[in-house]
Order: sequence, then C-alpha cells, then structure tokens
Amino acid sequence: MKKNHPWSISGNIFINYGEEGFLGRGRVALLEYIREYGSLNKAARKMKMSYKAAWDVVHSMNEMNRDPLVIFQTGGKGGGGAVLTEEGIRWIELFHAMETENSLAIRLMNDKYLAPDN
Repeated sequence: MKKNHPWSISGNIFINYGEEGFLGRGRVALLEYIREYGSLNKAARKMKMSYKAAWDVVHSMNEMNRDPLVIFQTGGKGGGGAVLTEEGIRWIELFHAMETENSLAIRLMNDKYLAPDN
C-alpha cells in the first residue's frame, strides 16, 4: 500500500580535506558567531558546545588550511578574543554559494525526476 507522502531529494554540503571533515553547516555557524561576537567562548555558548570542543574544531580547520580561518588574541588589559580572518570569511562565502547551487540542483532534480506526473 502506497503512503500519501511525496518523494523528495535532499542533500547537504560537506567539504572534506582528505578523509577529514573540514566544513559543514555547524562549522560555518561557529565561524559566523566568532565573527559576530569576537569571542570563541561566546560563539561556543551560542552553539551550546564546550569551549574545548569549539577550540578543537577551529584548531583543526586552521591546521588543515594553508592560512588560518581564525586568529586568537591573548588576554591583557583589553582582554583576549578571536578574529575571523579574510580566509575564514572567504570559506563562509564559498560555503553559502555552494549551498545555493546545491539547492538549485536539488530543486531541478525533484522537478525532473520526482514530479507527480513522472
């Protein structure tokens, strides 16, 4: 017996470096919060993750890429912080462009292969 739920195609973008995950929606969100708050601690809290987990993620992305995505400023009179670099901004923009293209391709495939008259 057929269910009354239509078929649909979906997919997410993941960018890998070799066998390791480099960038996905969660990591992009973390980078965007770092950019917004200027703080890894505040970004981690917004993501509901520990500071250590957020630091590990950023450190791994920085290590995989030729240029760092985030640089850290040590504390002192004005306090420390985290700054998204131009490279980090470039990766965010690239990821969003890929998501847009992916959404378009998926919509076209849904219309072509899974439309009700197919």
